[in-house]
Amino acid sequence: MNTEMYQTPMEVAVYQLHNFNISFFSSLLGGDVVSVKLDNSASGASVVAIDNKIEQAMDLVKNHLMYAVREEVEILKEQIRELVEKNSQLERENTLLKTLASPEQLEKFQSRLSPEEPAPKTPEAPEAPGGSAV
Repeated sequence: MNTEMYQTPMEVAVYQLHNFNISFFSSLLGGDVVSVKLDNSASGASVVAIDNKIEQAMDLVKNHLMYAVREEVEILKEQIRELVEKNSQLERENTLLKTLASPEQLEKFQSRLSPEEPAPKTPEAPEAPGGSAV
């Protein structure tokens, strides 16, 4: 098998699975299957061989799917870790901003958040000296 042209283990696995399926289907079309169909008194060795190939193919597919699922789960776990970290950072920033804001600024902010109260259309008065703009 020439694996230089495949970049990931998944591509190699798909290549192997594809080649296994070709050999499997070619064996189904071969003389063994015909002899089993025509000769019912056969020992059943060909049927067992076909069953074994089917079982191997199913195991191979299962293994490749499990590998792909595990890989995807690892990617999702990493994304979750990053999101939890970002959420924690934003919560810390929010807490800090709340502690630094004046009561007037917090009240103004809360009034903007409540949907029941329409925003005032009159121009706002400038803040008192000494107030911080956050």
